[in-house]
Amino acid sequence: MVLLDMLPSAPLRTWVRLIQVIEFAFDGAGPLPFKAYPPRPEHCLAFYPRDAEDVAYPDGPARQAKPRAVLIGQHAVVSHRYVGRRFLALQVVLQPGALYRLTGIPQPLLTNTYVDAEAVWGAELRALNERLSGLASWPEMLPHVEAFLLTRVARSRGAAHPVEAAAQRLLLAPAGLSLAALADYACLSPRQLNRQFEQRLGVSPHLYARISRFDRAFRFKNSHPDLDWLSVAVACGYHDHQHLAKDYRAFTGHSPSAFFQLDNQAPERQFGLFEG
Repeated sequence: MVLLDMLPSAPLRTWVRLIQVIEFAFDGAGPLPFKAYPPRPEHCLAFYPRDAEDVAYPDGPARQAKPRAVLIGQHAVVSHRYVGRRFLALQVVLQPGALYRLTGIPQPLLTNTYVDAEAVWGAELRALNERLSGLASWPEMLPHVEAFLLTRVARSRGAAHPVEAAAQRLLLAPAGLSLAALADYACLSPRQLNRQFEQRLGVSPHLYARISRFDRAFRFKNSHPDLDWLSVAVACGYHDHQHLAKDYRAFTGHSPSAFFQLDNQAPERQFGLFEG
């Protein structure tokens, strides 16, 4: 059982924030728990070399199986992810703006959804999926994933844009930066910043900042489960508990305490693991 975040190799670090390895094996025939996956500031390329992952949205279509590899856009809503009994996910969390530069896809088209990566990268990605499914363990798979990414980076479109630096700034300090201050940091007008941010990240700078701060609070509470919610709110840049609760309701449909209890039922919790 593995829930691991690791840095990519040095040549990929301006494109990839981290690589997540998630591996579970469940015994028996009973129902498996689902993961209520909250919004977080990320764009991903995810591989499922073993059992497929199913996904459902609370107000969306019925539960359906994801393809073997998917490109996942920025989410501002919770999704329910259902793992298989022999489950392995290699999730490449990309740097802000990297998915746009790697694919050329306007990111609003991927907001709150995902697409089959084989439909974007064709035979090359299909061949990688076949190689991954034939390997015995995730340490054997990672070099193949990184080699594919390095090939895509070499063919990427355009240089980094100033909005990517602005998004990085929001990841580090999601609270307390006005749109005007962020625009000055990126050497853009507020209108240019907002337009380019939505094109390359799929959401506005304001929404991205809210998601970043919410994600920080979600992880902080997991790491400090005995801390009261007001202390969590203040530590993560919220004015008060009600401000934090408003974001929890907007992003998950639950109060902070209710979603914390729901997260306690996630698959990784069965093995004593958590996202912190």
